[in-house]
Amino acid sequence: MSEDQGRLKRSGADLKRSGTDLDKRFPVALLLYAALAVLVWFTMDAGKVLVMGRPVEIRWIPLIIIGGLALRTVLARSADRIRRGGEKSSS
Repeated sequence: MSEDQGRLKRSGADLKRSGTDLDKRFPVALLLYAALAVLVWFTMDAGKVLVMGRPVEIRWIPLIIIGGLALRTVLARSADRIRRGGEKSSS
């Protein structure tokens, strides 16, 4: 049974990413969000749809969603940096 536990620990360690790996991926993720936003802006029609009784350009809806995902990515990176900083000071 201890052999299985060792295998699980190794597989769990493989799933975690190091901070430097995440720092390298961060600018790529933001560039992809920006590219997706540009594609949405130029490919979607400028039609209007009613949102809570007000007319809103339809292309703003996916842009807001993409912006929310980008914000989530920024906050996740900030939280990871804070956690890593806390680990370094406690050791």
